[in-house]
Amino acid sequence: MRFSKYLYNRVAELTKKYSNLPEEYIKRSMERVYWRTPRGLPQYQRREVAKRKFVFTVDRPWTQEFKMANPDGVSKPKVFVEPIKDWSFFRGDRVELLAGPDKGKQGIVCQVVQERNWVLVEGLNCTHRMLGKRRGFPGVCVKSEQPLLVTSQVALVDPADLQSTKIEWRYTESGEKVRVSARTGRIIPIPALAEETYDYKTRATYKESVKDTRASEISQITFEPKLRTFEMDIMEAMGIKEERVPAKSYWY
Repeated sequence: MRFSKYLYNRVAELTKKYSNLPEEYIKRSMERVYWRTPRGLPQYQRREVAKRKFVFTVDRPWTQEFKMANPDGVSKPKVFVEPIKDWSFFRGDRVELLAGPDKGKQGIVCQVVQERNWVLVEGLNCTHRMLGKRRGFPGVCVKSEQPLLVTSQVALVDPADLQSTKIEWRYTESGEKVRVSARTGRIIPIPALAEETYDYKTRATYKESVKDTRASEISQITFEPKLRTFEMDIMEAMGIKEERVPAKSYWY
C-alpha cells in the first residue's frame, strides 16, 4: 500500500467549500514568510524563505489554533496519509465505528478533515477534559470528539437496512456520479448537510447582502483593459495633459 507524506500547504477541497472563503485568503492566512526579496529591485532574482511544511489537525488552516499547532522553528514528527482517489465521506453521513471504545455504534459525521483522512462522529469516540480546576472549584468537564480514520475505523451505513457496507462510485443513466452499496446495490445519496457552509445551511436559503456580487452581474463586462496605468486613467478623467518630456535613463 502506498502512502504519501502530507506535510505541505495543501488545503482539501471540502475544507475550502465549507469555509466559503476565497482561496487567496486561505493561502495568505497560512503563509509564513521569513524573508523575501524586496520589491522594486528587478536586478535581483525573486527569492523567499518561508515555512513549507504544515501538520494538519482538526483546527482549520485559517485559525489561530492552527498557527499555534505549527510553531516556527519546531520540527514536527512526520505524518503519512494514505491517498484516496474518490472521497466518499461527507458531513451528515451515517457511519458505523469499526474501532475504539464505541466500536459497533452508529453516528452522524459532524466534521471532515480531508487533509488527514479523518472524520469526527457526533457524540462518539470522545475524550473528557477538566478545565478551570482550582482550589474551591472542581472545574468544568468538556467532552470532545476525536478523529477517526476513514480507511479503517469507520464504514458507511446502507440506508436500506442500516448495516455497514463498502461502497462504489458509479454513474447513472443520466451521467450523475453516485455512491452505491456494494452489498445491496442501493444508491447512498449525499446528505443535504454536506452542502452547508460556514455562511448558510443551503444555497437556496442564503440571503444576498449589499456587498455580494449577484449572479446577474457576473456576465456583465464592467472593465475594459487598456495599455495605460492607473495614473493615466485618472489624468484622462480629470482632463490633465502631460506635456513634460522625461529625461533619458541608461542601464549598464
